[in-house]
Amino acid sequence: LIFLRHHIDDGLKYEYLTVENPLELWQNLNDRFEHLKAVVLPKALNDWAQLRFQDFKTVSEYNSTLFKIVSQLKMCGEVITEDMLLEKTYRTFHASNVLLQQQYRLHGFKKYRELIGSLLIAEQNNELLLQNHVSCPTGSASLPEVNATSSHFRGRGRGRGRGQQLQKWRNPGQSSNAGQSSNAGQSSNAGQAQSKRRNCHRCGMEGHWHRACRTAKHWVDLYQASLNEKGKQI
Repeated sequence: LIFLRHHIDDGLKYEYLTVENPLELWQNLNDRFEHLKAVVLPKALNDWAQLRFQDFKTVSEYNSTLFKIVSQLKMCGEVITEDMLLEKTYRTFHASNVLLQQQYRLHGFKKYRELIGSLLIAEQNNELLLQNHVSCPTGSASLPEVNATSSHFRGRGRGRGRGQQLQKWRNPGQSSNAGQSSNAGQSSNAGQAQSKRRNCHRCGMEGHWHRACRTAKHWVDLYQASLNEKGKQI
C-alpha cells in the first residue's frame, strides 16, 4: 500500500486516502486508467507508421523517439521485435544513402543496438571531419616554395637597392649626373670592347673573329711580321 501511494499522483493520493487494502487500490486504479490503452494505441500506431530515420538530424534524436513509441506500443500489448526495429531503420534511410543502407545490411546486424552503435560512430567521425575542414580548409596552408623563391629574389636585389639609396642620401644632387656619367662610361667601354672583339688577332682585319678567319696564309704571315717589326722599333 505504501509503495502504490508513493508512486501515484498527489491528487490521486487524497482521492484514495481512505482505501487501506492494496488489492482494492490496485483494482480501482486499473479500472480508472484501463481505457487509456485504447486511446494511446491508435496514436502510437500512427507515429510508428510515420517514423522515418531521414526526418531526424541526429541518430540520438531518432533513437529516443523510436523507443518512446515502442514503449507505448508495448504498454498497449503490441509486440515489437528486433527485426522490426532493424527493418524500420533500413527502409527509412534517405534516398541519397542507398549504397550506405546496403552496406549496413551486409553487416548482418542481429540486434538493433548494434546498428545504432555503428550509426553513432559514423556520425561522430563525420562531425570530426567537418570540424577539421572548417578549421583548416583546403588550400589555406602556406606554400613554402613560393616564399623561398620570393625571398631569394628579394635577397639578390637588396644590396644593390640599398647601395643606390645610400649613394642618393650622401650625394643627393649628384645622384642623377653620376648615374648618367656611369651609364655613358659603361656604354663607351662596351663599344670599345666590342670593337676590339671584332678585330681579328690573326690577320688584323675587322668584321670577324680569329677562329673564323679565312685570310690566306701569306697575308697572315706578312701581318704577323709587321707586328714583330713594330715591337722591335718600340
